Amino acid sequence: MTKSELITELSAANPHLLGRDVETIVATIFNEITAALARGERVELRGFGAFTVKRRDARTGRNPRTGVAVAVDEKAVPFFKAGKELRERVNRQTPARPAAARVPA
Repeated sequence: MTKSELITELSAANPHLLGRDVETIVATIFNEITAALARGERVELRGFGAFTVKRRDARTGRNPRTGVAVAVDEKAVPFFKAGKELRERVNRQTPARPAAARVPA
């Protein structure tokens, strides 16, 4: 689902809200999550999951084309861990794979 599809679905589910208001709400939520992560804070949405920032140390990488060693700086990467309720709902809703797609054990 894209951001615009989310806005469309929320607008349809809440006809009392204007489309531009729903767009503002969604943008505000995303901006607040982003700002909190930029400050190094943890964002937890009960039943959905938690967003955190993980640090990756500086390291020496390789250019895959030439094989030359390249210095890769330290960086922060966003990380999402799904909550228990989200995992349960996703697993409950997962359709069974066709027999041909199953890998024998």
